Amino acid sequence: MAYNYNQGYIPQQQQQGYPPQQQGYPPQTPTQGPPPGYPMQQQQQPMRPPPPGADPQLWYWFQAVDTDCSGFLTVDELQRALINGDWTPFNIETVRMMVSMFDTDNTGTIDFNEFTGLWKYIEDWQRCFRTFDTDGSGNIDARELKTALQTFGYNLSERFVAVLIQKFDRYGRGNITFDNFVQACATIRALTMAFQRFDTDRDGVIQITYEQFLELVIQQRAF
Repeated sequence: MAYNYNQGYIPQQQQQGYPPQQQGYPPQTPTQGPPPGYPMQQQQQPMRPPPPGADPQLWYWFQAVDTDCSGFLTVDELQRALINGDWTPFNIETVRMMVSMFDTDNTGTIDFNEFTGLWKYIEDWQRCFRTFDTDGSGNIDARELKTALQTFGYNLSERFVAVLIQKFDRYGRGNITFDNFVQACATIRALTMAFQRFDTDRDGVIQITYEQFLELVIQQRAF
């Protein structure tokens, strides 16, 4: 079977095959949480003025999350600050993945400029998540996940989608939260790109050695 591989990563309006931005989102009720990815308020500290040209709101959030006032965010600081729409904390593996993507100077932390790019990434995924969360539950079930993956260009069976749900469902509810939706999609893309290196004729079938298989898996372990 031939597969239509996804060529994009961060969901974008202009990406071919990506659905148009959903204009409305079911309003939150008192029992619902904030939009997924919203940073929780951290301890109060004196606020420095934002750098020239910086988004004041993002600068405020960055300082609120930077609890040790170092000017950099660690994985732990960011993980403590990010929450899903149901008030559950972000999966630490998802946070590590995002930090590694935007840590351009390889310090293991992110400064404000890197945080700005990371937050844009989260906002892009928020819009994507809301598009496929058709029942407004704040979670993605198997049907919604299959629709999302098909839209991204992945021709995957219901059986495999069920495996994905089982893998990324941390709460045993039969669905996945926003953070795990991001990680699941990133995992599929990373593994697909690794598979493509061997699938030179693009027929969806490869033959690799044991060591090549180990190399493929180890290289993708961050996802």
